[in-house]
Amino acid sequence: MQYKWVVDCDYDEQTVLELAEELGVPTLFARILLKRGIDSFERAKPFFRPDLESLHDPFLMKDMDLAVRRLHRALESGEKILVYGDYDVDGVSGASLLYLVLSQMVGPKVSYYIPDRITEGYGLSREAIAEHAEQGVTLIVSVDCGVTAVDEVAYANQLGVDVIVCDHHEPGETLPPAVAVLDPKRPDCPYPFKELAGVGVGFKFMQGLYKHLGLPESDLDPFLDLVAIGSAADIVPLVDENRILVRHGLDRINYNPRCGIRALLESSGMDRRELTVGSIVFIVAPRINAVGRMGDARRAVQLLTATSMQEARALARELEKENRVRRNVDENTFKEALEIVETRLDPINDKAIVLYKEGWHPGVIGIVASRIVERFYRPTIMISVVDGVGKGSARSIADFNVYEAIRECGDLLTAYGGHKYAAGLTIEQENIPAFVERFKAVAEERITPEMLIPKMTIECEACFNEFDERFIRLLKLMGPFGPANMRPVFMTRGARVVGQPTVVGSNHLRLRLEQNGVELDAIGFNLGDAIDLVYEKQFVIDCAYVLEENFWNGKKSLQLRLKDIR
Repeated sequence: MQYKWVVDCDYDEQTVLELAEELGVPTLFARILLKRGIDSFERAKPFFRPDLESLHDPFLMKDMDLAVRRLHRALESGEKILVYGDYDVDGVSGASLLYLVLSQMVGPKVSYYIPDRITEGYGLSREAIAEHAEQGVTLIVSVDCGVTAVDEVAYANQLGVDVIVCDHHEPGETLPPAVAVLDPKRPDCPYPFKELAGVGVGFKFMQGLYKHLGLPESDLDPFLDLVAIGSAADIVPLVDENRILVRHGLDRINYNPRCGIRALLESSGMDRRELTVGSIVFIVAPRINAVGRMGDARRAVQLLTATSMQEARALARELEKENRVRRNVDENTFKEALEIVETRLDPINDKAIVLYKEGWHPGVIGIVASRIVERFYRPTIMISVVDGVGKGSARSIADFNVYEAIRECGDLLTAYGGHKYAAGLTIEQENIPAFVERFKAVAEERITPEMLIPKMTIECEACFNEFDERFIRLLKLMGPFGPANMRPVFMTRGARVVGQPTVVGSNHLRLRLEQNGVELDAIGFNLGDAIDLVYEKQFVIDCAYVLEENFWNGKKSLQLRLKDIR
């Protein structure tokens, strides 16, 4: 993929020098802080030391008082409570958190349910509601789903079951008739932070409950590991409350992981490394997701709520096995999708890609859609057709709201939901051709040629000799890195390739670079084709990269992760 480099390195040098002096940091580091709006000691302090005391009052969230009072009544009177999650990492971690907190209070009166991705699909299902109503459940608490389940919540009410919704997705025109709908994205919700993950909304609900009951909110701190995993996996912006919750959750995972997480880290070979947001996204989350994609996601909740290492290790082995199966299915589906794009479509002139086929596994189409976006940089929808019904997953590019585009095709769909960058849909097979035509028309109207050029924003130009140990320590304090607080992308001009560049693994470029007398190792994932450019430019290149620590054979070293070269 060819990037347009946007070099955003204009700084007022006097301001840089003043901030560097005030904070006692290198000027390069002061430039990074200024890009993030940190221009004084007062703003730097909460950024570097995100404090749980700075979390917002949960009762600022619309309906929090209603939700807390209804749950309190259920706990007091011994009602059967069902925690109803989603099958992705956010939903699984949210369900685990609510189940663990509530079962501490009332034990077996609380149960959990995760729908089957293939047979039930996303969200609340009438069948599951009816089944649990028969078992005596009188209160359902949904997490990471429910805000668009108008008919399903009404059905629950008919059966004498109350529902409390904890969600973070965009609501529809009508809210479900629940006792309470906790969702910061409600238009009438005054909550000051709108970007919580589903598990984050669930955590705020538990905070509200503890506050109402007069219990110490610090007793919820042990559950921040689950908040961190769900929030990181759901790619929410790591600012405001998310940054606080994920920072403290990562600390818990790294210093005192619960049984299930420890077993998962052992089985994936991550148990001796410091866990970061990146390792959650690329190592932990795929394994938790795999059991939901390929089978019963309740096994993931069993893992996260396990109380013994023996039980946890057995479940972690299952997740590892399912993840291997998922990767094989993923690879085969990607090859088929790639063939369709390259032989039947025009990815250069088409502004969106919609693919559909009978028999594709619904559990991997979202992953494959992401890979197609990476390859062609077009909004992509993959639809798996089974028994006349299509289940679709959509992934988008930076400046295109795929959820809004799908909503404009809503009359052709059975159901849909999601947000700006990712969405899901259900559609009858006979409506798919009309949907493809309509969605592409919306994309054609809204996407400009400029939007189809991926941009690489360069935050600072730097020399290798500026990266001393103190700078690296300061950089780590800026974490956790993720959306809205990404690792800074540096640019270095005229770096010289030392020795022979090589292509390793699945098309990854490995180099050793020298500049200003300092040599550093570099790896460029999926940049193997750029080796020709290295030879063409006689081993002298400009490079865009982020800094990270590499662990190899028990040793830690600084490494450049190349984003692009030219």
